Amino acid sequence: MAAGYLDILRARHAARLLTGTLVGRLPNGTAHIAIVLFTRAEGGSYTLAGALAAVYGLATAVGQPLLGRAVDLYGQPRVQLPAAVLSALGMALLAVAGFGSLPLAYAAVVVAGVFTPPLEGGLRALWPSVLGSEDRVHRAYAMDAVAQEVMFTIGPLLVTLLVSLWSPAAALLVINAIGVLGALSVVLSEPSRTWRSAPREAHWLGALRSRGLLALLGSFFFVGMALGSITVAGVAYADDHGRESVYGWLMAALGLGALIGGALYGARQWSGPPERRLRVIVALLALGYLPLMLTPGVVAMTVLAAVAGVFLAPAIACSFIVVDRHAPRGTVTEAFSWLVTTFGVGAAAGTAVAGPAGELGGTAWSFAVAGAGGVAALIVLLSTGRVLAVPGHSAVAVRGPGGDRDDAVEPGLGQGRQA
Repeated sequence: MAAGYLDILRARHAARLLTGTLVGRLPNGTAHIAIVLFTRAEGGSYTLAGALAAVYGLATAVGQPLLGRAVDLYGQPRVQLPAAVLSALGMALLAVAGFGSLPLAYAAVVVAGVFTPPLEGGLRALWPSVLGSEDRVHRAYAMDAVAQEVMFTIGPLLVTLLVSLWSPAAALLVINAIGVLGALSVVLSEPSRTWRSAPREAHWLGALRSRGLLALLGSFFFVGMALGSITVAGVAYADDHGRESVYGWLMAALGLGALIGGALYGARQWSGPPERRLRVIVALLALGYLPLMLTPGVVAMTVLAAVAGVFLAPAIACSFIVVDRHAPRGTVTEAFSWLVTTFGVGAAAGTAVAGPAGELGGTAWSFAVAGAGGVAALIVLLSTGRVLAVPGHSAVAVRGPGGDRDDAVEPGLGQGRQA
């Protein structure tokens, strides 16, 4: 298993691109906790902190596909680095100006969110030209999903460390400065500088004109909803058991399950259409969420949380393959950015629904939102099976150095080894 991942990391530019992207995404991955800690340190209420975090999330959801389309049109360096700098300046403005003017504070987080660089989609657009073979690209997608779990675990710890050493304002400044350095490392690399999107058909809908992509986005809205609801339900469960540390254990178990699932998924080569495989994975994901409604004792609940997380990273990794197959020619970065946006909006909806559900029916009802989200995601995939069965282009996923798919069929594809 480890040998396959080491093979990817030994490929020229691969380790730099993966590391640079993760570092560049730190500001986005830690923004919500950093905003909350800063707001509270400045004397603001939890309501204000939540509102600012929500505005940042909404601004990011709006900005990602727009910037993704710009990357497809103008290349990565012209978009990623200026966006990273503007996003960092937005957070710097919040850190320096504070809450002397609330409109200025909201404007700062809007700028920071809208200009969050689409590094995540950009990396997935680069993998084919860096790694060459389709099997290696698919393994890289799995490694990417696992690395995200690591980042979302380490990132908040880094923020709290910076807050304890200096201050919440310093944490905002340092994290965003680090993010700019990560983006700089990516855009100065040869693959990023030379990558060009395939020629695209002019269309105002861009990537969204693909019916297969729309079906996938509809499903992953509900996957995001399930995950978002668990964060709220976990807090309620911890309150029921009178220990805040219980929440940390549940989230850690969920992340550990995702790490294990993603590592195992990427360690083997898969045959058959990825759309069919995705339906199976999402069905197992939904099946893992449903037992959380039982809300047993802490030890058993921690085990259930770990099991629930096992199929999350594989679902995300498999969705990357489906996105690449259904994205219209010349829209791959935008398509990946839409997936990020839809997942994030779904997560926000999950947090919004799980709270009232818990107040009406208790903690079990909050976890029921996660189960319902998983089931809804599966229903969308099953009901759009015919749409997803027809890729938006040929199944050839290997691109040349310029970003276009090669004309020649990859060896092995004609022998039943498809994505």
